[in-house]
Parts: sequence; C-alpha cells; structure tokens
Amino acid sequence: MTLMTAATIEDFLDEVFPQRIGTIEAVDHMRATMSLAIDDDHLRPGASVSGPTLMGLADVCLYVAILAQIGPEPMAVTSDLHCRFLRRPRGDRDIIATARILKLGRRLAVGEVQLFSAGDEEPVALVTATYALPDRD
Repeated sequence: MTLMTAATIEDFLDEVFPQRIGTIEAVDHMRATMSLAIDDDHLRPGASVSGPTLMGLADVCLYVAILAQIGPEPMAVTSDLHCRFLRRPRGDRDIIATARILKLGRRLAVGEVQLFSAGDEEPVALVTATYALPDRD
C-alpha cells in the first residue's frame, strides 16, 4: 500500500523541489517509474544523454518511490549514490527510470534504479542509492 499517489507526489514536489527533472509515470508498493523527455540540454558531445542527467533522474525516481511509502517528507536526502553506465543512452529517445526499494528501514532506505532509452530492453545505466530518512513518529 502506498501513502501517496503519483499526482499527490507531483504536487508535493512542485512545492518543495520544483527544479527536479522527469515526470512520474507510476508508483506502486516499493516502486516508481519516471520518464524524461530528452532535449539538447541533456546531451553531451556525440548525441548521448549525459551522465549527470541519468544520475539526476535516477535520484528523483528513487525519492518518488520512497515518498510513496513514507508520505510527504522534504528532508529525506540522498546519502550515497553509485552509477554504472552500461551502454550508450540514445539522445533521440526519452529516458525511462524504474526504481525499486530494496530496504526501507527507520533511518535508511536503499534502492536501485534501472534506466533505459525508451523502446530498448537493455538498461543504459544501473544506479544504487541510499537515502537518509528523518525521525518518523
């Protein structure tokens, strides 16, 4: 069961994190899916999506998955993030991120995010990350 829907998370993020990137496509128990329409601002030389763009989308996607489980919490913050670039992310396609929470504890949440060029079955990157969670009553 989720505490927040995609729409309520979008509204919350508009208020506390308006500079984020991506669009929430779905949230479910311990999961979230987001997309990012790629434009020239997201590209590096060679018409590939840049690493910072991929890491930024992955970070937000995991945050969305966590918010769906714990409710509106602006002070849940990334404490660790590792990105493995697996193949060239095409600059002519949207990027799709799928996050899965592996562990949701009282103080930490750990998850992984796979990123895909839209229409491809093989991921372009794999991100693992940890979020520090504030005290919850």
